[in-house]
Amino acid sequence: MTTSEPAATLDNLLAEDRTFPPPDGFAATANVTAEAYRRATEDPEAYWAEQARRLSWATEWTDVLDWTDAPHARWFVGGELNVAYNCVDRHVESGNGERVAIHWEGEPGDTRTITYAQLQDEVCRTANALTSLGLQAGDRVAIYLPMVPEAVFAMLACARLGLPHSVVFGGFSAEALRTRIADAQAQVVITADGQYRRGSAAPLKSAVDEAVADRDSPVRSVVVVRRTGIDVSWTDKDVWWHDLVDGQSTEHTLQAFPSEHPLFILYTSGTTGKPKGILHTSGGYLTQAAYTHWAVFDLKPETDVYWCTADIGWVTGHSYIVYGPLANGATEVIYEGTPNTPHEGRHWDIVDKYGVSIYYTAPTLIRTFMKWGSEIPGRYRLDSLRVLGSVGEPINPEAWMWYRQTIGRDRCPIVDTWWQTETGAIMISPLPGVTATKPGSAMTPLPGISAAVVNDDGVRVGPGGGGYLVLDRPWPGMLRTIWGDDQRFVDTYWSRFAAQGYYFAGDGAKYDTDGALWLLGRVDDVMNVSGHRISTTEVESALVAHPSVAEAAVVGASDEMTGQGIVAFVILRGDAAAKVQTDGQSGADLVSELRKHVGTQIGPIARPRQIMIVQELPKTRSGKIMRRLLRDVAEHRDLGDVTTLQDSSVMELITTGLASGKGDG
Repeated sequence: MTTSEPAATLDNLLAEDRTFPPPDGFAATANVTAEAYRRATEDPEAYWAEQARRLSWATEWTDVLDWTDAPHARWFVGGELNVAYNCVDRHVESGNGERVAIHWEGEPGDTRTITYAQLQDEVCRTANALTSLGLQAGDRVAIYLPMVPEAVFAMLACARLGLPHSVVFGGFSAEALRTRIADAQAQVVITADGQYRRGSAAPLKSAVDEAVADRDSPVRSVVVVRRTGIDVSWTDKDVWWHDLVDGQSTEHTLQAFPSEHPLFILYTSGTTGKPKGILHTSGGYLTQAAYTHWAVFDLKPETDVYWCTADIGWVTGHSYIVYGPLANGATEVIYEGTPNTPHEGRHWDIVDKYGVSIYYTAPTLIRTFMKWGSEIPGRYRLDSLRVLGSVGEPINPEAWMWYRQTIGRDRCPIVDTWWQTETGAIMISPLPGVTATKPGSAMTPLPGISAAVVNDDGVRVGPGGGGYLVLDRPWPGMLRTIWGDDQRFVDTYWSRFAAQGYYFAGDGAKYDTDGALWLLGRVDDVMNVSGHRISTTEVESALVAHPSVAEAAVVGASDEMTGQGIVAFVILRGDAAAKVQTDGQSGADLVSELRKHVGTQIGPIARPRQIMIVQELPKTRSGKIMRRLLRDVAEHRDLGDVTTLQDSSVMELITTGLASGKGDG
C-alpha cells in the first residue's frame, strides 16, 4: 500500500485509548465471526452471492456483478425476486405466520400488534387497492405518512407490485412535497388526515392539497388514512384508505421482478438546492440491507425485539425499519411520536414494555437524553437490552460512553454505523461478536465492503493519517443513479477521484495509530485555521468531553489573522444550565474554562475564538445539525431558507444572542 502524508490531509488531533472487547459469551453465539473478513477479502463476489442466498429468488442470477459500465453497477444479473415476498410471505410459508412482525405504539398510547400473517393480509389488500387505481409496474407512488402501520403496508404493497415508491418525510412542507412528486412523476399520493406530534394533532393532508393543486400535477389519486379525525378538505381525487383498502381481498398473486428493477427513489438534499432523487433497485439493495441488519445487530429473530427509532421518511427507516428487519423475520417496535411525549422517559418505558433487546438511534438523540439527565433512564430496568446502535453522524466519545454506561449498563456492545442514503445500507461498523470497540469510532469496513482514506491526490494515507473517505469497490446496495439526471450522479459521486475510479462519500475520515477508522463529518465542514485543516467533529468531541456540556456544534468563520476562526455553540447539561441561568458571571467563567479545556484536549490551535451558550441547535427534522446556518450567523450573513428546520425560531434566538455578545469567548 502506498502511503503519503502531505499538508493537504486533515490534521489528526484527538486520540482515544479506551477499548471494549465483546462481552463474555457474546462471541460464541455471534452470527458473524472474524473468519468472514478473510472469506470476503479472498473472493468478494462469492461472499455477496452467499449473502444473496439468504433471500428467496424466483430465478437465480447468472452473474453476481457486472461492472463493465462503471460507475453503473448491475448486481445479481439475470436474477428475479419479489422484495415483498421476501419480507412477508416466505415467513408465513415457513410456519412463522403467528410471529409478531410489528409492535406499533402510537404517540397518544394506542397500540397495534401485527403478526406476519396479518401483515401479509394487509399488504395484499393494499396491493389490490393500488391495482384498482390503475397502477402498473414501473409507475411511481408518493408516500407522505406519519409512523403508522399503513406506511409499512404501502411501501411493501408498492414493492409487491413493482411500483417504485418515493417516501417523503411527514414534516416536509407542501413545496418540498410538490417538487418531489413532480420530479418522480408520481401518479398516486398516500397520506393521512394528520399526525400526532408532541401531544397534538397536526394537519398533513392540507400540504398534499397544496402540492397537487397545479393543473399539470401528475397525481390523479390521493389515498387518505384517517389517523387523527381532524377536518380535511375533499376533492374528486381523494379517497379514504378504509373505503379503498379494507374491503379488498387478502388474496394476491405476485410476480417476480428483475434484480435491477427500481425499488424506490429517496430524495436527499443537494448543494444546488434541487433535491437529488437517489435510485435504489431490488436484489442488491435487499441483499445488503438484510445481511447488514442480521450481521451488525447479531439478530436472533426467534428471541430478539428490535427497535430503530428513525422515521420511514429517511433511508434508515427504509433499510432498518422496513426492508432489512422484515426480510430477516424480525419482531420490531415502531413508535409514532416524539421521545418526550408525554414525558422524557417515553423511550425507556417502551423498551421495558416490549422487552426491546436491540436499540438503534441517532447521536443527536443520545445527546438530548444526556441533556435531560441520567436519572430519567435510571428509573427503568432496561435489562432486556443486549445491543446498542448509533446512526446518522459521528458520535463523540463522551456521548458513546454515556450511551454504554447509562443505557447499556456497561454490558451491551455498541455498533456505531457509517453509511449514507446513497450506499443503501451499513458500510462501516464494528461487529458486536468480533470487534474490540473504541468510543466514537466506526472501526472498520464490514466484510465485503472496501473503503479507504486518501489525500487530495487519491493516494491512501497510513495509520495516523487523515483525508477523504472513499469506496474503492462496488457494493450491492449502492445507488444506481440520480433519478432523471445521470450526469449529476457521475459528477456528484464519481468525478472527484475519477482517475482512480473511487466513489467519494463527501466525508472526511482518519485512521488512528491502530488503523481504526474515525469519521470526521462532511469535508465541507472542515476548518482551515492558520494552515491546519481541523475537523469540526474533533472540536465538538472535545467540548462534549467537558462534564458541563451536553451537545456542541462548531463552525469556521472568516478571520483576518488565521484564515478561519473557530466558533462554537454549546448546549449545557441540566445542572450547569441552571447555574448559568441564575448567575451571569458563571457563564463567562464557563466559556473561559471550555476554551482552555479544548486547548488541553486537542492543542492551542483548536481553541475556539468564540463560544456561545445556547438552548438548542438548528437541526433538520432528521436530527442533523445545520452548520451552514451557524456559519451564516457567525459571519453575520442573512439566513437562507430555514423551513426544513425542526424549529425555525432557534435561529432567531441564536442570532439575537450572538449580536448581544452573550457567551462571547
